[in-house]
Amino acid sequence: MKIWEKGFSVNETIEQFTVGQDRELDMHLAQFDMLASKAQANMLAKVGLISEEERAQLITGLDELLEQVAAGTFQIEADFEDVHSKIEHYLTEKFGDAGKKIHTARSRNDQVLTAIQLFLKDYTEQIAAKMLLLAEVLLQKAEVHQGDLLPGYTHFQAAMPSSFGLWFTAYAEHLLLDLCLFEAAHQVADQNPLGSGAGFGSSFPIDREMTTREMGFGNVAVSAVGAQMLRGKTEKTLAFAIAGAAGTLGKLAYDLVLYNSQDLGFVNLPKEFTTGSSIMPHKKNPDVFELVRAHANRLQALPNDIILATSNLPSGYHRDFQLLKELLFGPMMQFANLLDILLFALPEIKIKPGVIDQAKYDPIFSVENINQLIIAGVPFRDAYQRVGRAVEDGSYVPHREFKTTHLGSIHNLGLEEVAGKIERLRTQSVLFGKKD
Repeated sequence: MKIWEKGFSVNETIEQFTVGQDRELDMHLAQFDMLASKAQANMLAKVGLISEEERAQLITGLDELLEQVAAGTFQIEADFEDVHSKIEHYLTEKFGDAGKKIHTARSRNDQVLTAIQLFLKDYTEQIAAKMLLLAEVLLQKAEVHQGDLLPGYTHFQAAMPSSFGLWFTAYAEHLLLDLCLFEAAHQVADQNPLGSGAGFGSSFPIDREMTTREMGFGNVAVSAVGAQMLRGKTEKTLAFAIAGAAGTLGKLAYDLVLYNSQDLGFVNLPKEFTTGSSIMPHKKNPDVFELVRAHANRLQALPNDIILATSNLPSGYHRDFQLLKELLFGPMMQFANLLDILLFALPEIKIKPGVIDQAKYDPIFSVENINQLIIAGVPFRDAYQRVGRAVEDGSYVPHREFKTTHLGSIHNLGLEEVAGKIERLRTQSVLFGKKD
């Protein structure tokens, strides 16, 4: 069944190509199309386009379908083009003319777009909760290990003393920055396009403010043409948010792969979190973080995929937009999986104490030697050259008292400040229910 049927059949080969993966991908949209249809039915009754009895029938049928989704029994059989035709068929089979009336003052364009807007809005809220939880895990690790030093690297060379507290806090703070992009994606998704029809509105006296309230949107997409232009814009905005956060997760994973290596040996993974070699019995490979890194790299290409699919399109609806579901929905689920595996693995990472005590890291205290000379009255440039010559001629002796005397002042972790940022996000961001 197709909601655009006009009495003729489409060639089977053409139909298979045009339907594509819609039946599988539309399972993500099912509950949101049902919720939007409930708002549509209530609005149609309010403005007098359907009766109260018909409204009640439609709500009953849609609630039954929502129960099927919750129970995992809802299906989109091969007889249907997409989730939208399956829902309308169910309502028509059960309630006759009432089911046929649900599409009044609605086009499949704004129907699909509304379900996608609701889905992406819900996704940003769920992902934000995971990201905030991961930031809290990192901050907890930072507090526990704020006194555990490790060598800080630039140019892949040991540079200056750092700490695991500093390292964990940095990633917690950057996840909060990444949430700014998800706030932007949420704002774009929080626009109600229902009632824009095919992009030209409706001559019926529909109540778009009512459907906006019922679906929990914060805003009405006022222009019917502009509402249709959300298709592609919302997906692209979310793609940039995912890509930005994936960059943070990929860098985190890469650090852990390095830190787990024998040459550095800063961290240990539980053996149950590693894989082995088929020939080398000593190997304990950090595959979990290598795969996080690889997936994160792929996700950073997501905005480009969306841009290439939509950048040369004029206003209005085009079937090209169907590909956006294929391009976006899978990566959305993959990004959620990355957050889940990091939430599972990071708490179990063990930090090796005393790694900075190795003689090979003596040069990283050279800046502190310079600082001590400056305190004694030596100009910086002279102190720099004196310490540099000592390093070259072998007379350099590191000022290791740094570890106990200056760690607190130099490594200002800002644990309380970052915790405050987390709390402000939780209580003030639209991602966690605060209304504009």
